[in-house]
Amino acid sequence: MCGGLFLLSGVALLAVNYILVRSALPPAAARSVSGTMTMPGQPGPGPPDVAGTGSGPETGVLTVVSAVRTYRGDVLNTLLVQSGVAIGATLILALLLGWVVADRMLRPVQAVVATARRLGADNLDARIRLPGPRDELTELADTFDEMLDRLAASFDSQRRFVANASHELRTPLAAQRTLVEVAMGRPGADPASRELCTRLLTMNVRIEALIEGLLVLARSDRGLAARQAVCLDEVVETVVDTHRAVAVEAGVDLRWERSGHGRAARPPEVVWGDRVLLERMVSNLVDNAIKYNRRGGTVWVRDGGDPVLRVANTGPPVRLSPAVDLFEPFSRAGRGSRGAGPGPGTGATPGAGLGLSIVASIVRAHGGSVRAVSRPEGGLEMAVFLPTRESARSGPAAGRFGGPVRERTYL
Repeated sequence: MCGGLFLLSGVALLAVNYILVRSALPPAAARSVSGTMTMPGQPGPGPPDVAGTGSGPETGVLTVVSAVRTYRGDVLNTLLVQSGVAIGATLILALLLGWVVADRMLRPVQAVVATARRLGADNLDARIRLPGPRDELTELADTFDEMLDRLAASFDSQRRFVANASHELRTPLAAQRTLVEVAMGRPGADPASRELCTRLLTMNVRIEALIEGLLVLARSDRGLAARQAVCLDEVVETVVDTHRAVAVEAGVDLRWERSGHGRAARPPEVVWGDRVLLERMVSNLVDNAIKYNRRGGTVWVRDGGDPVLRVANTGPPVRLSPAVDLFEPFSRAGRGSRGAGPGPGTGATPGAGLGLSIVASIVRAHGGSVRAVSRPEGGLEMAVFLPTRESARSGPAAGRFGGPVRERTYL
């Protein structure tokens, strides 16, 4: 921009200079009243032989006029050429100087941008603290720092609230569950009272699951307080072993696969994050794949490669569209209405509608993304992309481990 403004100013200056020099130069010739050619500055017709050729006054005057015209043209052409060269050279210099000056002036803005990119829920202690004289840039940096102070105070208040709510909500529910169990175990309790206690216990379990899900969601939304190297296949192995009994009870075949020609064909994926949250992410995906399935169906779990984790299942068809967001809290879009139970035949307990939203929050906290793909033969495939030490992103994969897909939604 500085170079362009300089170029426009130089062209305007050259045009003005050209007009002034052109008007200051003597005209090529002027005619007297009698029609005789008269040179500027001469009172009348020139001598009979101005050029000294002896060919008469007319020829001498024409020779002088030609010389003046040549002189005017040379002067104006020289002015244009030399001024154009000078403008071009100074334009290059102006571009270089403008780049350097603009870079130095925008460094404070770059510091603000770099600080904003480093910020997260787990490192709100970063500040700009821009030094220098009091001007617009330092005022912008100070305003940004003040906003970060307010955000840090708000997040600290939220952390304290979550910690207190965790204790205050779990304790009464545990006491309520104990009282109901004691009432059920009393001798002589009538069947109606036992049925009522059973329903209360079922509701108590669901409320406890809901509170636990909300607390995990709040924790993952705050970001990661600490990170460690987590071997993803160990997490998947633990989750799969834990859910095998649940899958057998639901009549679902749970299969664990690994990309590559064998487990020794490639090193395990190592994710830099929180092991507890990653295990909860995998557990929610596998639990949903079992719960929203059919008796006699299958759940495939594959880790390694890109994406680092895929969980696919059979079951009723799930229609996905841009308006469908499976990762929204309390959403069961595409799998029944709110409050609907799991797929037919599984016999599983209906969920609280927070499983996939917790998965999305944990994936975001680890700097990744999750994708839901509708399988043409029924069910869903969940693909999780996480930054690892070994894997390089090569783009999303197709449905059911290489098969065609119908509709997709991305987070």
